[in-house]
Amino acid sequence: MPHDSLPTDKKLLRDHARSLRSSLSPAEIYEKSGRICRNVLDVLDGTNPLMVYASKPPEVNTQALIERLIAQGKTVVVPIIEKDTKTLRLSYLDDPSVLQESTFRVPEPVGHELPALASDVKAVIIPMLAFDKKGNRLGYGAGYYDRFLSSHPHLTRIGLAFACQEVEEIPADATDAGMDIIVTDTSIIHCRCR
Repeated sequence: MPHDSLPTDKKLLRDHARSLRSSLSPAEIYEKSGRICRNVLDVLDGTNPLMVYASKPPEVNTQALIERLIAQGKTVVVPIIEKDTKTLRLSYLDDPSVLQESTFRVPEPVGHELPALASDVKAVIIPMLAFDKKGNRLGYGAGYYDRFLSSHPHLTRIGLAFACQEVEEIPADATDAGMDIIVTDTSIIHCRCR
């Protein structure tokens, strides 16, 4: 349910979204992440290969989703942050146990990188700080995913968030990448905002 009288400035929206997300307990995050994981599996419908972000607390936890996809024989690709160029490079992930906390505390396959091409990937699963029903996404502000998605428009974009992170409207710039589908713990929203 969107909250009324929210700020429209992106920085204020980010602060507001962070406070909403931080109000969730670790047990709530675990339980809601499990529901989101099940909803994502319903949406994917055989899509393969998939790029999935490796989560850090308190994001929607993707560990179970990654493990489930690998167990189903899906090809999983994870992003690696290129801080100098503010871009993402990709690596196949065969074994989630190789993920280690790296840039910005994001788990990455440090020392176990298996280079992957974005052109081979069919869909990308993306973290969101906040979202609206039109498919606008608020990220952390550095633009890594926006740049990546504008370079690879063929990808189906699936944003993950807790339902409490929904806002009435996110101001979208021309460089902001909209989502095709948003998956929360309570709903699956087909957006097609791009």
